Amino acid sequence: MPEYLYMIHPYRHGFFEAPTPEEEAILDEHFAYLKRAAETGIVLLAGPCTDDTFGLVVFRAENEEAANAFMFDDPSVKKNVMVAELHPMRISIRGQ
Repeated sequence: MPEYLYMIHPYRHGFFEAPTPEEEAILDEHFAYLKRAAETGIVLLAGPCTDDTFGLVVFRAENEEAANAFMFDDPSVKKNVMVAELHPMRISIRGQ
């Protein structure tokens, strides 16, 4: 199955320094969404950069249409907390 990567960036300047309670709740939904997808083998890797610049999700999807659907169903994207950018990719080296 093809692999994809999406990067997410917050819409709002200052998000990392002071998220609103609503944004925090949506990020909890985002985390649960990705965790469920990891448990079913869809998500291979996900996490934020520790310099508060962006997060990324590496995952599998049948095709680009399915990859877009998965990305846009992410609660942080769907609820306009994050903007997402999709890239098809191929994992060439996989560690343990």
